[in-house]
Amino acid sequence: MAKKSKTVFVCQECGYESPKWMGQCVCGAWNTMVEEKVVDVADSRSRVSTGSNKARSASKLKDVKSGQFGRIDTGINELNRVLGGGLVEGSLTLISGEPGIGKSTLILQAAANIAKNLGTVLYVSGEESEEQIKIRADRVCKDLDGNLLVVSETNLDNIIDMCEEIKPKFLIIDSIQTMYSSEIDSAPGSVSQVRVCGNILMKLGKSYGIPTFIVAHVTKSGELAGPKIVEHLVDCVLNFTGERDQELRILRAYKNRFGTTSEIGAFQMVEEGLIEVDNLSGNLLENDKPIEGSITTAIYEGSRSVLFDIQALVASAGAGFPRRTAIGFDNQRLSMILAVLEKRAYLNLSDKDVYTNVVGGLRPDSTSVDLALALAIFSSAKGYVPKERVIAIGEIGLTGEIRSVSNADKIAAEAMRLGYTKIILPAKSASKVKANSAEVVGVKNIYEAIKALED
Repeated sequence: MAKKSKTVFVCQECGYESPKWMGQCVCGAWNTMVEEKVVDVADSRSRVSTGSNKARSASKLKDVKSGQFGRIDTGINELNRVLGGGLVEGSLTLISGEPGIGKSTLILQAAANIAKNLGTVLYVSGEESEEQIKIRADRVCKDLDGNLLVVSETNLDNIIDMCEEIKPKFLIIDSIQTMYSSEIDSAPGSVSQVRVCGNILMKLGKSYGIPTFIVAHVTKSGELAGPKIVEHLVDCVLNFTGERDQELRILRAYKNRFGTTSEIGAFQMVEEGLIEVDNLSGNLLENDKPIEGSITTAIYEGSRSVLFDIQALVASAGAGFPRRTAIGFDNQRLSMILAVLEKRAYLNLSDKDVYTNVVGGLRPDSTSVDLALALAIFSSAKGYVPKERVIAIGEIGLTGEIRSVSNADKIAAEAMRLGYTKIILPAKSASKVKANSAEVVGVKNIYEAIKALED
């Protein structure tokens, strides 16, 4: 009598495994449990050889030789910046983003550059045919090289055979959710398939030194689809963001074993594909003269200052509760700043609708934009237009104090280069700034900041 195969129920949202079906998973998702067969590790075969099975002995860390990783130039400076200087041989990179944001366009442009300068590149697509890829390549790539190979395939076993035969210098998998391995019986895109395919691709890249780009889908909440184990498995996790109705795109690294995660790359989507944006602040700033309800602020990302405008509109509320709308900000952060303005600056907003927006579609995570947001709300509420071009940076505490921010001197230098004549920042940070062509005003609390704006 044949032995009955063991099965478990796996949540397609979080990867939780249960011996029986459940309507609601422990993560809170409903109707996401799918029955999958359990694969015995002893019986499963590895498609990629990793060398001898003999156990290795441990080494003393002080005796291990440290060497520089070989970097591969992608031909796109902004992508190289986010990766830490280029692709590392044998690295596994996961890139995600909403549909239509430009993931496939970016990696296709990088693949064309690498094929032209380095050698064979294999582009595997499980979502498009070779003809569809060629149509996009004719639009976004200036000239195609014969070393760029494309294939429409979803069977990972066949892809491994191709790689062992042609030995590509760069491999692209678009996307991991469409791939499947014959080692397990689950459907493509399931938690088990994504986990197994990720492991196989990792072994392939490390064994042959092939840098691999994996495109991943995102959920409705904007998070990476599939099990978290894939994010831990890869060397670098990139996220491509931007508003679909705007041209600006931001590439950010959430994880990078070979570089920093503080760098961002800026691109502009045009008909010919993605082009690099060197002067990001110049693209985000449009107003040459001060206007009501708009204050410039800045964040320091990696090795450059990014300046942008924050706008606020305060209007009389209709019937019911006043509305508070934040685009690009955390709503809870906005509520806190409004409470500080009412308590510490005596600004009555209880019967006002407040709308705030970060111009350009950015979503700054830094709290250094708090002061500019508060001053923009004050300017709109009082109908006050600043007398000169003002930039404000600083974190606001619950007691109304203005806390210091890092890299204030570098942000101030960039602001003076762009022609700003007044810089409002925390008093501790102001002592480190050299005022060459602008007035630097150090403030200790929100009341002093408002006075500095009016002077």
